[in-house]
Amino acid sequence: MIRLQRVTKRFGSASEALSNVSLRVDPGAMAFITGPSGAGKSTLLRLIAGLERPTRGRIRVNGHDLDRLSNRAIPGFRRSIGLVFQDHRLLFDRPVFDNVALPLEILAYRRPEMRKRVRAALDKVGLLHKEGVNPRTLSAGEQQRVGIARAIVHRPVLLLADEPTGNLDPALSREILQLFDDFNRVGMTALIASHDLGLVERMGKPVLHLEDGRIEARAAAGAPA
Repeated sequence: MIRLQRVTKRFGSASEALSNVSLRVDPGAMAFITGPSGAGKSTLLRLIAGLERPTRGRIRVNGHDLDRLSNRAIPGFRRSIGLVFQDHRLLFDRPVFDNVALPLEILAYRRPEMRKRVRAALDKVGLLHKEGVNPRTLSAGEQQRVGIARAIVHRPVLLLADEPTGNLDPALSREILQLFDDFNRVGMTALIASHDLGLVERMGKPVLHLEDGRIEARAAAGAPA
């Protein structure tokens, strides 16, 4: 599903955000990336999502060689991916339903199928009863759940999450990670960045640890590429 071979990413004249990173995450797996702020976790996820290009190295995701993929082909590739961000990135001028429906609007789904999928996604995250409210009125945990529903509404094969529990208390954080575990149990591959090593270790999943743009440790996350 995900394979990086000696990947380096440099931004301008700055030091390398990632340096010589190799990893593999198999289809259907769930794995975590840990490390302190600035270690390169977000950069790694952005490369895997095709939001950034590597300076050097090879990246293969779901059968696509991203380092060779044309700019025109990138949007089609991203249709197989769900993205969850720490800051939710919700639209506060639209109700919850429209926020979750946004990926389906981009993909030109017909309205009946869109309603069916949006309500199924909201039901999975326990917010079906909130479909008509403005997300501004929701708690931080509920807003994050809306972001998760939006990420999975088009049924992606790969879910990438960047610090999805960073602003939540421990109980809510466990609930959010349990949601990802539930999605993984039905076949969705998931790669999640988190600085909360204690919470990650309790999940019992493979872990990659980044320090200064390098993988310093790994625990059964797959062999180096």
